[in-house]
Amino acid sequence: MLRPESEQQMAEIVRGANGPLSLRGGATRHVPGAGEAVTTAGLTGITLYEPGALTLVARAGTPMAEIEAALAAENQRLPFEPMDHRLLLGTEGVPTIGGAVAMNVSGPRRVQAGACRDSLIGVRFVDGTGAIVKNGGRVMKNVTGYDLVKLLAGSLGTLGVLTEVSFKVLPAAAMQATLVLDGLSVEDAVRAMAAGLSSPFEVTGAAHDPAAGKTWLRIEGLEGSVDYRAGELARVLAPFGAAERLDPNESDTVWRAVRDAEAMLGEGDVWRVHVRASHAPQVVARAQAQAALLDWGGGLVWLRLPAGTDLRARLDGVPGHATRVRGQGPGALPPEAPALAALTQGIRAKFDPRGILSGAAEA
Repeated sequence: MLRPESEQQMAEIVRGANGPLSLRGGATRHVPGAGEAVTTAGLTGITLYEPGALTLVARAGTPMAEIEAALAAENQRLPFEPMDHRLLLGTEGVPTIGGAVAMNVSGPRRVQAGACRDSLIGVRFVDGTGAIVKNGGRVMKNVTGYDLVKLLAGSLGTLGVLTEVSFKVLPAAAMQATLVLDGLSVEDAVRAMAAGLSSPFEVTGAAHDPAAGKTWLRIEGLEGSVDYRAGELARVLAPFGAAERLDPNESDTVWRAVRDAEAMLGEGDVWRVHVRASHAPQVVARAQAQAALLDWGGGLVWLRLPAGTDLRARLDGVPGHATRVRGQGPGALPPEAPALAALTQGIRAKFDPRGILSGAAEA
């Protein structure tokens, strides 16, 4: 495996490649691609952190734990609550900040703070020709021309090898409160989460586990504000039952489990389905899954099914996208409509004319 220790070395490797390269970050998501393996693990370190400006810049191979520790020391955090895939996929790698960007990894707080790409304000990367490209900067408005920052987020390494990323960070919440409703059907849970998310009380997480019969809604902020908003949110949720408030430790455990899709542990294939929240009950009913978990108020549905199940056939006609996260066989990524596929291929040809970036990024 090739392990460059600098951006220039990475550029030389890409420039000199005679065939496909298989890119990887911390190897927490194994999606092996054809070609010689190249890792960003040698590109580490926080290169700029200005807590007063809420700005952090780090090399792509920097472990997520290092990023989070530096932010926690200043009572700050990444807004998008990135998932740790290791438990779900049974891997032992190290999650990296570049891997999170390459896959646009976003957790429960996405409903309030946005996705990974919404906090990303700058990137440096090596394109398929070996050229070093920089886009964005240290402030939100420092983006001109093509918005490569947003384009690179979630591109799976198909447009370039990320070498450095810049983020806008946020202050950490002083307190959180989680309200839980028991025994709701999927339909009623989606309605309850919609009521909470559309309320003025700034819900930062809304999830439902059909097997456990639990529906959770989270509020974060200053202590007095959280207490008030939790009380008001309980009134909003009253038509769906009496909401119980969890203690802080249990609340942390619940949202870590939701973030990392722990309900999907067990034998079988695991799928992520992105749909309108109102379609989530239909997805759960038609999937006939062994286990399900709704996040983002129902906009994200995790499903575990017997190995080899053709989930897309079961969901035919439901608008959305289904991605197989764990399991074998072709077609892990959602198929693209012809017009979109042509656009995608055109963009990839611009950034990688030789077709050497397999895009098999491991987050």
